[in-house]
Amino acid sequence: MSNRLQGKVAIISGGGGAMGGAQARLFSSEGAAVCVADNRIEKAEEISAEIIHSGGKAFATNLDVRSADEWATTVSTTESKLGSVSLLCNNAGANFRVGFEEQTEDQFRLIMEVGLNGAFLGIQAVVPSMRRSGGGVILNMGSLAAIRPGGGSPGYAAQKMAMIGLTRSAAHSFAKDNIRCVLISPGHVDTPFIRGNNAHSPNDWDTSIDNPDNYANRLDGTPLGRLQRPEDIANAFLFAATDDAAMITGSMITVDGGAGM
Repeated sequence: MSNRLQGKVAIISGGGGAMGGAQARLFSSEGAAVCVADNRIEKAEEISAEIIHSGGKAFATNLDVRSADEWATTVSTTESKLGSVSLLCNNAGANFRVGFEEQTEDQFRLIMEVGLNGAFLGIQAVVPSMRRSGGGVILNMGSLAAIRPGGGSPGYAAQKMAMIGLTRSAAHSFAKDNIRCVLISPGHVDTPFIRGNNAHSPNDWDTSIDNPDNYANRLDGTPLGRLQRPEDIANAFLFAATDDAAMITGSMITVDGGAGM
């Protein structure tokens, strides 16, 4: 631990999930105070309690990223409890792994509303607070689908490609406020998002990596020879959040073990 985020205040959406939880723990270990935000409040509370037990400063809040009002409440509560926001991690996402002709309009819309609209609303909500803190860093979750979109789940491919534009737009718009915006794009990360059967990311035997054939296919597509772990992605988020990345904005950092080559 080197306290690279000492004095920083972070809001982490999807903070109760594997990826967001790894970020929350790591950011706290580096000195940040953390708002763990998730629409599964019990998961957010587990991560928050773990951080507090380890000597960190955190609280959990319920957040549906599709709601501008809930974003406003999350930011105002964070400011009152922890101080002005200096870091935002946009993790919330959804996916339905079906082909182009099988994906329904409702599925497509939900993917976009959670992943793209949610990030847009989060950025709008935190920028005034970041200005009050003298600047900040917005970190958006990308995907291998933003590099190499395939034929499965057109909504997910479209949402992750759109995150490139959103990130660049925010980076350009807020550079004058000393606010950076960076997109972190993982490859195949071993989490419940591609393993379990979740409301916003359903899996069955044909899609889950619990199926050895599916696991092997993803592994074969990763030249460095293993799937990523949530901690791998959290480390990239941490780097982008620190002054080590002070001149990186509007860019995409890939953490995919070479899968996008």
